[in-house]
Amino acid sequence: MKKSLLVLPALLTAGFLFAEEGEAAAQSAQGGGFSQTLIMIGIALLFFYFILFRPEQKRRKKAEQLRNSLKKGDRVTAMGIIGTVSQVKDNTVIVKMVDGNKVEFLKAAITDVQPAIEEKAEAEVQS
Repeated sequence: MKKSLLVLPALLTAGFLFAEEGEAAAQSAQGGGFSQTLIMIGIALLFFYFILFRPEQKRRKKAEQLRNSLKKGDRVTAMGIIGTVSQVKDNTVIVKMVDGNKVEFLKAAITDVQPAIEEKAEAEVQS
């Protein structure tokens, strides 16, 4: 949203320049004018905000919440590698793979989190 607000003054300035150059042409044309251009730019900005920026912000927020809620025993996917969390640090996670090897990943590299197996078993028993 901040980026679009920074672009708006440049678009308005460009609109004034084009309006001055084509003033005679604009007067001879039916309707139109600078107000119509501003309305179209406003509609385009709203379109980009609601179709592109807002859903992306929601997706990032959800992914960040998943990464912050990691705990020992969760199964995670990081860069296509599946493993079980053995230790959680500030910015990294140590993941234990099937063969017993441990690899340290940045939290930002984790794309999918599945709750620990014990929690799944407890949830099934309670259901």
